Amino acid sequence: MSTIEDNKALVRRYYHELVSEQRIDLLEELIAEDAADETVVGPGGAGTREDFVGHLRVLWANVPDVRATVEDLVAEGDRVIAFWRIEGTHAGPVFGVPATGKPFSGFSISTLTIQDGKVVRYNVLPDRLGIITQLAGAGAH
Repeated sequence: MSTIEDNKALVRRYYHELVSEQRIDLLEELIAEDAADETVVGPGGAGTREDFVGHLRVLWANVPDVRATVEDLVAEGDRVIAFWRIEGTHAGPVFGVPATGKPFSGFSISTLTIQDGKVVRYNVLPDRLGIITQLAGAGAH
């Protein structure tokens, strides 16, 4: 496998095993110690693996049956762009909307930068409007 193919395989594992299966035990294997989760630290910010832990624990608490399905991957050099779908039941606050118990589905695009076989930077652009509309109705945005 090429480095690009290795990187794509790592991203598939990130979404399937770490996010969907909630395998926190894989964190050290998949995420570098000084990795930056830009959803936590902001674009270009410095971070640690613990930022990923916090992000994932909030996600798992608020969408306990979360499923993250990779639909397509595009890779060049050390970056992988993931086109993926998030689905689950709204059990806690998501994008400022209190729990509704409703199922939802949304499309997201993420950029993951990989070095030495581990994620070192993560950013996501979720379909906030689409998800908020499903959870709170068309007038909520």
